[in-house]
Amino acid sequence: MASRIEDYALIGDCQSAALVGRDGSIDWLCLPRFDSDACFASLLGSPDNGFWKIAPKTPVRKVRRAYRPDTLTLETEMETDEGIIVLVDFMAVNAPSPSVVRIVCGKEGAVNVRMDLAIRCGYGKTVPWVRAANGGIVAVAGPDLLRLSTPTKTHGENLSTVSEVLVKPKERIPFVLDWSASHLTPPKAVNAEDALMDCEAFWRKWTAQCTLEGPFTDIAKRSLLTLKALTYAPTGGIVAAPTTSLPERIGSVRNWDYRFCWVRDATFSLYSLLHAGYTDEARAWRDWLLRACAGAPSQLQILYGLAGERRLVEVSLEWLEGYEQSRPVRIGNAAAEQLQLDVYGELLDTMHLGRKSGLPANATSWALERALVNHVVKAWQTPDHGIWEVRGPARHFTHSKVMCWVAVDRAIKSVEQWNVEGPLDRWRAVRDAIHQDVCANAFDPSVGAFVQHYGSTALDASLLLLPIVGFLPPSDPRVIGTVDAIQRGLVRDGLVLRYVPEPAVEGLTRHEGTFLACSFWLVDALVRLGRDREARDLFERLVALRNDVGLLSEEYDPIERRFLGNFPQALSHVALVNSALNVSRQSGPARARSTL
Repeated sequence: MASRIEDYALIGDCQSAALVGRDGSIDWLCLPRFDSDACFASLLGSPDNGFWKIAPKTPVRKVRRAYRPDTLTLETEMETDEGIIVLVDFMAVNAPSPSVVRIVCGKEGAVNVRMDLAIRCGYGKTVPWVRAANGGIVAVAGPDLLRLSTPTKTHGENLSTVSEVLVKPKERIPFVLDWSASHLTPPKAVNAEDALMDCEAFWRKWTAQCTLEGPFTDIAKRSLLTLKALTYAPTGGIVAAPTTSLPERIGSVRNWDYRFCWVRDATFSLYSLLHAGYTDEARAWRDWLLRACAGAPSQLQILYGLAGERRLVEVSLEWLEGYEQSRPVRIGNAAAEQLQLDVYGELLDTMHLGRKSGLPANATSWALERALVNHVVKAWQTPDHGIWEVRGPARHFTHSKVMCWVAVDRAIKSVEQWNVEGPLDRWRAVRDAIHQDVCANAFDPSVGAFVQHYGSTALDASLLLLPIVGFLPPSDPRVIGTVDAIQRGLVRDGLVLRYVPEPAVEGLTRHEGTFLACSFWLVDALVRLGRDREARDLFERLVALRNDVGLLSEEYDPIERRFLGNFPQALSHVALVNSALNVSRQSGPARARSTL
């Protein structure tokens, strides 16, 4: 098993994903969807919970790896005393069934290579029934059928499938693992080399659509590729991450399932896609939001399943010991039942941005938007649980109030700019009332900043968004004071904490790692304040934190110098793309959003 989160790379087919370690082991794989049960779960347990490793039998002296340019095809070069092999890993695109393809390529010398395949269905709990098949094995457990196809000989060993082969220069040995429903006849397995050509053509064609220019284009493209890989193609929903329960602090209980779609990420994602030229993906994401959020406005959730599912029941998997003993391992997410008023602002902001950016109109959009903003008019004074899903008492969180203001403001601007119908006088009065309420109750003169919630003196990194969403101009002393206070109170080694948890409320004696998206938000806020050199320095510091294949997690521990939280994290990569645009040109998303 790879020792740290940053030792993993992502492969995917825009429906599911796998994490591949530097040691050649796939330790996390869910098929056929991101949120399906894992058939390899050693990432959150032990090798007994399933893995698929291909590596030299003798010690590896050196590992070099990279994605092939403009693709999600991973190459891992392993050097031993015997010679060098290259392991090519990818997931087939447009295949008849979800397929993970691995090709062992001889480069130098003759290297003895061993394959170990331990399939454990149901998140590492169930040992399947395995039988030999022509050119491999078939494993069945309940609804799942997994088939290994390879020209090498295989045999059983300790409830695993093993193959050993001597790989010489220019030899290419394929291994294909595909999934199908166990009650159906599996389709013909893909040809590894044909699938490789199709996969590379798919990703390169997609990347070629990118319209970004500037000094950070290559860095932003890699993040956009990651965002595309985390998009569930059948519906257009973007998952927050392909993993669950990677801890926000090692040994902590803050381990959540992120294989769902968060409404809070909507506007950030739409900006990055539109500014990069990906109109089709932006439209698919906009339409997913409309379908998922359709229904009674009072029942709007903060997150949904890949197809808009609402029931995301949270349970703990007791048989898994957790990543580095960080229990519990959770699937599902009870935060779906929380009230977080900020999502109304994110949703209305996204719809207005789509309209202003020229996305084709959706016939049902304005009727839903109008119903949502009318609900905000009635509900904005209600306490909620805030953007960070704090599992404590409901409060009047400042960010939530500001986003209620955004919801009403964007509805007003839609009426003013696009000739749709709405009660302008009423909405304008409410917008003014929210603004006055926030300024009167959320700004603490003794702190010199806006605070996390009414009556508090605590800081919150979400308030870096005040000048981004247009609530106040960046020249306002209260905005400048808030940015400065966050730099003094929430920055650790140059990176930003979301907030400092209250031990009595959240049961934590130490805070989590620094939050990478918030650190990029500080970049954006500094740009809006005209502190361009400071913003660029921080941006360059942040991109230097990416692992060797350009991926970011949710959080970073500046003391242990390691990733924390689920990985790779869509919001971190979206924030990177937006900040790259903000530090590269005057018309970046930070300025554009504040002037919607």
